[in-house]
Amino acid sequence: MPATSLDAERTYDEERFSTSGVFRSDRAKVVCGYFEPGQFIPVHAPESDVTITVQSGTGTVREGDTEHPVASGDVVVVEAETERGVKADDDARLEAVLVTAPPPTDAEHDPVREGIRRGVFDPRTESE
Repeated sequence: MPATSLDAERTYDEERFSTSGVFRSDRAKVVCGYFEPGQFIPVHAPESDVTITVQSGTGTVREGDTEHPVASGDVVVVEAETERGVKADDDARLEAVLVTAPPPTDAEHDPVREGIRRGVFDPRTESE
């Protein structure tokens, strides 16, 4: 069983959110996510459930058309095939543990890559 901490895995990137993989199997994937102020995982809708546990900071988790303000200690679960995204507030870092089951495919992350490339939270609706 892997054992670690957010402190041990912590890495930040000034260009985009960063993750540190903690565990992966055919059934689940666990990552620690680190967001500088304003950084985000763009909105996408993979065929996997995700549980996001905020460890520190503040931000927003998008679930379909609903935006949930989140802070340390909050847990948000988004069902498979539901649009989701994570964004740190503009004035705070955000650290969270994200568990996806099953792990999303590489193709399901195309909207994430597109949103990062364009610098937009919701690549389906926002322009650069």
